[in-house]
Amino acid sequence: MSHFETISLYQDAFVTTITINRPESLNALNAQTIRELSLALDQAGKDRQCRAIILTGGGEKAFVAGADIKEFANYNASQAENMARVGQELLFDKIENLNKPVIAAINGFALGGGLELALSCHFRYASSQAKLGLPEVTLGLIPGYGGTQRLPKLVGKGLANEIIFSAKMISASRAKEIGLVNEVYPPEELLEKTKETAFQIAKNSPMAIEEAIKAVNLSDTPNGFSYEQKAFGELFEKEDKTEGVRAFLEKRKPNF
Repeated sequence: MSHFETISLYQDAFVTTITINRPESLNALNAQTIRELSLALDQAGKDRQCRAIILTGGGEKAFVAGADIKEFANYNASQAENMARVGQELLFDKIENLNKPVIAAINGFALGGGLELALSCHFRYASSQAKLGLPEVTLGLIPGYGGTQRLPKLVGKGLANEIIFSAKMISASRAKEIGLVNEVYPPEELLEKTKETAFQIAKNSPMAIEEAIKAVNLSDTPNGFSYEQKAFGELFEKEDKTEGVRAFLEKRKPNF
């Protein structure tokens, strides 16, 4: 197990909680945090004892309040483009395509890169005190970690344009209303409610979950239907399907 300085990991049964621990910087994403999150996700993806992952922020104020502006304030165009590309490859795309579900527990501010981090997760729960937004245009920039691509898929192009162009923060209740987050909970209940869903996921077939992630990620491509059909057929010859069907016929819970 690797030693981390900016994040912490906690394993509870089949659920791994990854906490970004830079509360003094409102958990801002710097290069080290991105690298450590990437490594932690690699480890969780290979860990057979991990079936679901929760991603949250340390402290009471922020999930992730954005990228660490001090790191890139003096970048030129080439450096900035490379930062965006490497960040996508190391972290944001990795989360979206991980073989296990990643749930964002948004416990406070999720701004800029922080909201983009939440957007890359498979779904999101939020504290009632959370505030979400993409304020990059106030810096003369645009979102660089997938915000312009993932947000429209969740809330539609019109609302995504409004959020990005205005740079305004929206409340957790508004985020739920537009489909940006699935549920909103009181701050003291957020992590426990997120764990309840993660534990429910962990009871199900890991093989089927992995294929479902791949199929859903292809849902807006021409290959979505064909991949679903192929994966559906291939799962018929896997041990999880055998156990699942046998358990159903025997009127017991499956043991995956």
